[in-house]
Amino acid sequence: MGLSTDSIFIAALTSSAEVMQTIDGRLYSTAIPMPDEDAENVPVPYIIVSFNGLNNEGTTKDDPFEGDTDVVQIGVEVAAVNREQLAELTQLVRSTIHEYLTEDVDDERQTIDDYQFSAEAIQYDSLKPCYWQTLRYQCDVFNRTEL
Repeated sequence: MGLSTDSIFIAALTSSAEVMQTIDGRLYSTAIPMPDEDAENVPVPYIIVSFNGLNNEGTTKDDPFEGDTDVVQIGVEVAAVNREQLAELTQLVRSTIHEYLTEDVDDERQTIDDYQFSAEAIQYDSLKPCYWQTLRYQCDVFNRTEL
């Protein structure tokens, strides 16, 4: 389950009409699918969700090869027209993801046992121009489908 954790974050963001309306549907998985020379022409705001690797947590005497938990790194890059829009959109994204992951439901979200949140510095791209920031999620994910 850990290898598909980014799809849960995509589902969280698409579940919010407000997020999707704000970004006019420009939600991407891993990268913006276009030639690099056109990348600076993508309208803002937009969001890119990326799977940034995982580590398996420990082993047990019952299974000496892999433990039951993967520690998965997810990045959520948010780009906006100005600093104010970036602040509003990153807060909306953060709140949306938190609400989605902590909702009491019986679906794939239950594979995420816990997460830690952090955010990188705010950046400015003068070529686009836009402001952007990456939100980071370190997730403890059950890696067994039978759990």
